[in-house]
Amino acid sequence: MRSMKMKITRVNMLILSLSLSVVAMGGLIYRQQTAKDRKVAIGDLKELSAAEKVAFTDTGDGAFLPKTKPGANDWLAQQKEPGQTFVSYLNSTPNLPGKVRSVIYILPIGEFPEESAPDLQMLLDYTRAYYHPMEVLMKPAVADAEVKAKSRINGRVKQWLAPDVMRWMKPQLNDDAYAMISVTMTDLYPDPRWNYVFGMASFRQRVGVFSFARYGDKNRATVLRRAAKILTHETGHMFSIKHCIFYQCNMNGANHLNEMDATPMHLCPVCLRKMQHAVKFDVVERYQKLHAFYKKYKLEEEAKWVKARIDKIAEAK
Repeated sequence: MRSMKMKITRVNMLILSLSLSVVAMGGLIYRQQTAKDRKVAIGDLKELSAAEKVAFTDTGDGAFLPKTKPGANDWLAQQKEPGQTFVSYLNSTPNLPGKVRSVIYILPIGEFPEESAPDLQMLLDYTRAYYHPMEVLMKPAVADAEVKAKSRINGRVKQWLAPDVMRWMKPQLNDDAYAMISVTMTDLYPDPRWNYVFGMASFRQRVGVFSFARYGDKNRATVLRRAAKILTHETGHMFSIKHCIFYQCNMNGANHLNEMDATPMHLCPVCLRKMQHAVKFDVVERYQKLHAFYKKYKLEEEAKWVKARIDKIAEAK
């Protein structure tokens, strides 16, 4: 999932989820963050409401877990990332929605077989809850043949060159679009030297394409979780939110499916505060929307977690 520097970073693209065969193996380079580091990353909360203070605080009840020490093949063992505190996020002049560009569009490409693909209505429902109160719309699906992108066969699997797909998307951006995200079951690659990527996004150009070709699993809840995580994680980058190194968080980088499966669907206090700054949501309303989604799609673990956060915030009122 997620971003790595190489030539195409010159056009502000985020490259996501590399196959390990193209990741340079190296020594452990991540320094685990202390409780003080995490508190500094959250920033000063004294001017916030009582509800926001609780929402953006690690209350020590186990709701937010510190980022675990990475294994040898994990993202932070391969990529040196300094982390992005709330203050450094503000100082980066982040991309924010405006009066004109205010809608997130999802564009399905090709077919989504019921037995292997995530449900498109689920993706729409989740994105609406996650980025509440932004408007999120699903565009009509387009056929594979309409996509003007270079393709190749890699191990008998058809792949599109992801930058080409994004160039094809750019002229189709609506005037009111904050971002447009294409979702597809066709595999992707970012460069002829690489095996594959799960997706690619450019927050400056406001387009991204994400493939669910490698998310297959007999357990439908697992497919749902994977699809929801990748969609919201990569959209989070379009709000200028970088990878999280402070907590177990949906904005953690990941090198492989096992690492991604271990990350939660929720945002940690640091990244939640960044998202609230960008989207201007009411913290309780957003959690209520997510709780309704998790109950609807029978994600009971996530529903229980969100309900506990709602109750914790209610205690402060």
